[in-house]
Amino acid sequence: MAPRGAGRPVVVALAAFKGALPAAAASRAVAAGVRLTAEGTPTRVVPVADGGEGTMEALVAASGGRTRGGLVHDPLGRMVEAHIGELPGHTAVVELAQASGFERLADAERDAEATSTLGTGEQIRAALDLGATRIIIGLGGSATTDGGMGLARALGVRFLDADGRELAGRGADLARVARIDVSQRDPRVEHTEIVVACDVTNPLSGPDGAAHVFGPQKGASPAAVARLDAGLRAYGDVLAAQTGHDVTAMPGAGAAGGAAAGLVALMGATLTPGAELVLAAAGLPAALDGAALCITGEGRLDAQTATGKAASAVAAAAGRAGVPCVGVCGQLDLSPGALRRLGFAAAFPINPALVRLPDALEATEANLAATGAAIGGLWAAAHRSYTEV
Repeated sequence: MAPRGAGRPVVVALAAFKGALPAAAASRAVAAGVRLTAEGTPTRVVPVADGGEGTMEALVAASGGRTRGGLVHDPLGRMVEAHIGELPGHTAVVELAQASGFERLADAERDAEATSTLGTGEQIRAALDLGATRIIIGLGGSATTDGGMGLARALGVRFLDADGRELAGRGADLARVARIDVSQRDPRVEHTEIVVACDVTNPLSGPDGAAHVFGPQKGASPAAVARLDAGLRAYGDVLAAQTGHDVTAMPGAGAAGGAAAGLVALMGATLTPGAELVLAAAGLPAALDGAALCITGEGRLDAQTATGKAASAVAAAAGRAGVPCVGVCGQLDLSPGALRRLGFAAAFPINPALVRLPDALEATEANLAATGAAIGGLWAAAHRSYTEV
């Protein structure tokens, strides 16, 4: 017998299980398991992300959009193929990591003073060529600390030193910027809404700024960190003086090596919390309308989950909609009390036994489906209507 209220859907909104499954595939696996045991219950699949890597794929899958590839420059100036997302409503999605990301470089190549976001700017230009009037930019996973100079150069902005020579726009050039020429900036930028998914609050410079906090993981030595920090501070002063946008103390300006600052000051972008932006663009609020249950999750539910991660944002959205939310994950490191405080009714790790990580990653899809079936069965049992005998 079908459970009482089986016509009300279960929303499945998972983020990527990194190293194993993208958000769309993970969500579909759980939804398939739910349908197997909760007979007659429809599912609504809404892949999600938090604005970092996986954002483009999640939004394309959720909206029925498509991806387009093209050749752009990587952080060191080599030509690589990178993709942008094309969504309905003249909206495009650009992930900085696609062209300018950490994973584009081998360990020995990481150098925050030598890298540039030029390729990301080329992707923004490609989105404009496609007719986008709204561009969503995800900043996670950058290999750069150039203050967004590289991406701005791809859109016609020129950075000049004290002698009037044009700079390449790498991290090492930050302290040399004396003048910024925006006279040749792509005019389409002025008529385009640029929204930046940004979950960090780091300022442009200082002890909590882009260089000190993120520079070492991008290959910056202590001496390089000091140079980059001084460069970002000087660059921020030039931005304020020449654009009228003082981003020096703006929370989040240090995201992606200061690319957030450049996007705001030079491109008129606005910063917004990544998970909230993606969830709205993916249509999660509408999907939760009338739903009976929401299932979300990602590779790990732990203390970081509360810091703007997709799963906690989904749980919060479900709570606002009055829909109970259950989490699934590869590893669970939160107490029942912590889960409740984040809005989860419960959470389930998907690995049935202690296994080696490579084996766990390989079995992710099957384990997600099995966990979805278990949750569906529990939900059906709790809502089943029995005929008195």
